[in-house]
Amino acid sequence: MTPAEIISLLEQKFGAKIRSKNLEAIDPFAVVEPADLLEVCQFLRDDPRLSFDFLNCISGVDYLEPDPKKAPKAGFDPHVEVVYHFSSFKQKHRFVLKILLPRWKDGKVGELPEVPSVAHLWRTADWHEREVFDLSGVFFTGHPALTRILLAEDWVGHPLRKDYEYPLEYHGIRGR
Repeated sequence: MTPAEIISLLEQKFGAKIRSKNLEAIDPFAVVEPADLLEVCQFLRDDPRLSFDFLNCISGVDYLEPDPKKAPKAGFDPHVEVVYHFSSFKQKHRFVLKILLPRWKDGKVGELPEVPSVAHLWRTADWHEREVFDLSGVFFTGHPALTRILLAEDWVGHPLRKDYEYPLEYHGIRGR
């Protein structure tokens, strides 16, 4: 199936739950709300026409222009995206699904935005979600053990956030 056919199938099944789409991107994608993620992912995995049996990766992307002079020209409002790349070995096709989140939950700085975990659907999500949590600061509700995977447990902050300030030192080791 082509990405256009996959998106058409999703739109037939979910209607307005498919918030937007982009067929012109290098990796065509559809966007859904966090509340609809599990239902859409279950369909992507279980429908025999799709059979997305492999979750290649999950990425967290911070869209923030920290320079106030450049922000009006950036062309986007600050937000965080969670990007899911799927493959089907059986059907030999690929697809991308995105979730758009506010940078902070309920607008409260420091409160991480939340997305439901898909670790019960694809076991590879366990590590991918931990990486996105660790580096990009997205909390995956329902994850079996959401702990840091690359940084130490006592690390403060999420280094792939564009407003992250690198520490001068960590446990007596100079950082910059």
